[in-house]
Amino acid sequence: MNETFMKEKPVFPLIMSMALPMVISMLVNSLYNIVDSFFVAQISEKAMTALSLVYPVQNFINAVAIGFGIGINALIAFYLGAGNNEAADAAATRGTVLTILHGLLMTAGCIAVMPHFLRFFTTDPEVTELGIRYSNIAFSFSLVIVLDLSFEKIFQALGKMKITMIALMCGCLTNIFLDPVLIFGLGPFPEMGIDGAALATGLGQMVNLVIYLAIYKLRPIHVQLKKKYLKPDKSIDLRLYSIGIPSALNLALPSLLISVLNSLLAVYSQSYVVILGIYYKLQTFLYLPASGIIQGMRPVIGYNYGAKEYNRVRKVYLVTLAMSSVIMIAGTIICLAVPGQLIGLFTENPETVQAGKTALRIISAGFLVSAVSVTSSGALEGLGKGTSSLIISLCRYVIVILPAAFLLSRIFGAPGVWHAFWIAEAVTAVVAFLITRKKVYLTCR
Repeated sequence: MNETFMKEKPVFPLIMSMALPMVISMLVNSLYNIVDSFFVAQISEKAMTALSLVYPVQNFINAVAIGFGIGINALIAFYLGAGNNEAADAAATRGTVLTILHGLLMTAGCIAVMPHFLRFFTTDPEVTELGIRYSNIAFSFSLVIVLDLSFEKIFQALGKMKITMIALMCGCLTNIFLDPVLIFGLGPFPEMGIDGAALATGLGQMVNLVIYLAIYKLRPIHVQLKKKYLKPDKSIDLRLYSIGIPSALNLALPSLLISVLNSLLAVYSQSYVVILGIYYKLQTFLYLPASGIIQGMRPVIGYNYGAKEYNRVRKVYLVTLAMSSVIMIAGTIICLAVPGQLIGLFTENPETVQAGKTALRIISAGFLVSAVSVTSSGALEGLGKGTSSLIISLCRYVIVILPAAFLLSRIFGAPGVWHAFWIAEAVTAVVAFLITRKKVYLTCR
């Protein structure tokens, strides 16, 4: 078994073959997010508000797991490209050990902090109580979630995209099936309300992990977890964290952004908090497929970088950028054409729907240019240049958008926050272009 096809197969068919399974699985995952929110919205608008407030912490857990997984993925791909299989095994083993530690710490920490976190954003005791109930169950599965995502990145580093597609789809479909059953108490199951939504999410993740473990045991892969690498290895651990920490911060920054924007919007109306939560559910249909393409690109660009195939590195980046741009154009057209129908999936409040239509139309102005920063950030992570990728994300989620949202909200009210989105995307695209030109085009010669 080997991965030499990553430097031999023509770039566009290669990216398509690697990305398509991930795009399909990401679309299914997007469907899960929409369906999950749809069923929770049937409980009450307060339940939907609670879910929106818990979302940033859920995103933080996923960010840490996926970000560190990207470190594992990039290091394995690099070592395989350089022909160092033993180092690839060490990276996989050490990465898994550290992932377990992260999962245990986040389980305890997130459950403990949630009551205080929720009360910071709402004074409604019912919303707080619903949020605590949901998070206590959902965060109990944190160890399962981080291990699931760790194995996902190991399989992806080997180009096993179909396996990760199957696992993701099985988990998502399990979740979609269990949502109405556990929330509303269909058949022999009791009605659990928002607790059922949380349990359905955790059980779906459990299915993912069981599939990865079964395949790893029954069909051994090229990279193996070995006992001799269980003890700390300073060199490997530092390299994992040097990529994983910036990548995790990249993914955690949206949680910070959402929390700050929630505090700005709550001043005007709780409906705006709901709209922001709905937007972040809807945009998964757009950015998760783009993320699927990035996930397909990342091991390819890392492998070719390790193999010193620098011309292919540049070509892989350009092909991925073009594919991401097509997705962003499609998302822009949809949001401009049917914004009311999209918001109406989650609320029947006519004032919320009207304000949500305005929000989607304004925010969608930044979709296309965001393809530059999204693709550049993913490419730099694949090359092991985590700090450069973090700079792009800081511009996108903190440095530009937060001051812009604060100032514009003082001038235009809540709609000013929506304008901050496209302004941040435009500025960040310029920064991403300059960084990528230096790190990819000038360095990879």
